Amino acid sequence: MNAVLAALVFALTLWLVIARPRGLSVAFGAAIGAFLALLLGLVHLPDLLAVWRATWNATFTLVALIVLSLLLGEAGLFRFLALHVARLAGGHTGRLFVLLVLFGALLAALFANDGAVLILTPIALELCGLLSFSRAASVAVLFAVGFVVDAASLPFVTSNLTNIITADLFGLSFTRYAGVMLPVNLAVVAASLGVLWALFRRSLPPRYDPGALPEAAGALRDPVTSGVGAGLMGLLLAGFFLAPALHLPVSAVALTAALALLLTARGRGRAVGPVLRAAPWDVVVFSLGMYLVVYALQGAGLTALLAGGLTALAPLGPWAATLGTGGLVAALSAVTNNLPAVLIGALSIEYASVPPAARELMVYANVVAADIGPKLTPIGSLATLLWLGLLERRGLHVSWGEYLRLGALVTLPVLLVALAALALRLG
Repeated sequence: MNAVLAALVFALTLWLVIARPRGLSVAFGAAIGAFLALLLGLVHLPDLLAVWRATWNATFTLVALIVLSLLLGEAGLFRFLALHVARLAGGHTGRLFVLLVLFGALLAALFANDGAVLILTPIALELCGLLSFSRAASVAVLFAVGFVVDAASLPFVTSNLTNIITADLFGLSFTRYAGVMLPVNLAVVAASLGVLWALFRRSLPPRYDPGALPEAAGALRDPVTSGVGAGLMGLLLAGFFLAPALHLPVSAVALTAALALLLTARGRGRAVGPVLRAAPWDVVVFSLGMYLVVYALQGAGLTALLAGGLTALAPLGPWAATLGTGGLVAALSAVTNNLPAVLIGALSIEYASVPPAARELMVYANVVAADIGPKLTPIGSLATLLWLGLLERRGLHVSWGEYLRLGALVTLPVLLVALAALALRLG
């Protein structure tokens, strides 16, 4: 009976998130689902504590990185850099496309995928408007940057919330994680560029007029805050590597950097209140609500079912373990959102009876699939939900049908390359 109830609550939650009746936010749908799961006894107060213990570090890190990105965006740093990138491309649209994708990958590595999408999407929208791109060309550029901030969020523990959750659960050090995932991420960026260019090259005009762009220097509203922020990012990355030795969670390092930049901006007379209010707090509520709804499925036997499948995969060799785990978690991420999916995947790996080498492969395959697989659907990742919201507010509507078609064409080959790179790295 619990399994049926959990499935019904999940289906209702998914409908509320997708259909958004009466314009309700995705956070509202997830909150209703979580409330029903509690009311029906599918999850209990100890489960709430278990979910919080698994996610608090990731949640606070997300908040800190988003605040950092919004403060630097308000100071004009990213618009300044993007205009330099557009001038560097020299009027060649293909070169601009490649540079924006690489810029997105760099931002995702440093500011996490959700921070990167908030930084780059408005800038890409502005560039498309300034350069008078058609809708087809604009969608090409915007989909490319929206895709890469998720797909290329593998290199560091802090580049995606799913990475943090996994590292916390399995005790992965920042250094060990980066040593495994940096090469995989390079393969992902190369594959993403190849697939995106093959799909969109005919939609892009061959050239644009660099003279249509404003001077980059005028974009820098607050050089001091921008300079302090740039310096903090270097210290932040060093702090992430040093945090385990100091017995600090990565969220403590990220929150310290965010507070330092907040005080700098406030001391410079910047209005920080509107920046903080602009942060997507409802997306955090959505994330925690979906955790509980999917946790109810876990309590109804989903974890045991997945653990049995993973146990069966292990004797088939490293490639089967990597591709099988990746396929299962990617599908789960696309349907339920990647944050609860990575938690269910991690719990399933913990319960599976597999040797240490296979377990390590599965742990990293879980992360790869949870970072890339959710790009198959609009609800798969928080970054995609943020991306769609930013486009809607600027008057560019991307339908579910259009997104699903593009998502399948790009995500599946890139996911396959990523899992193959991981199997070669650890197999």
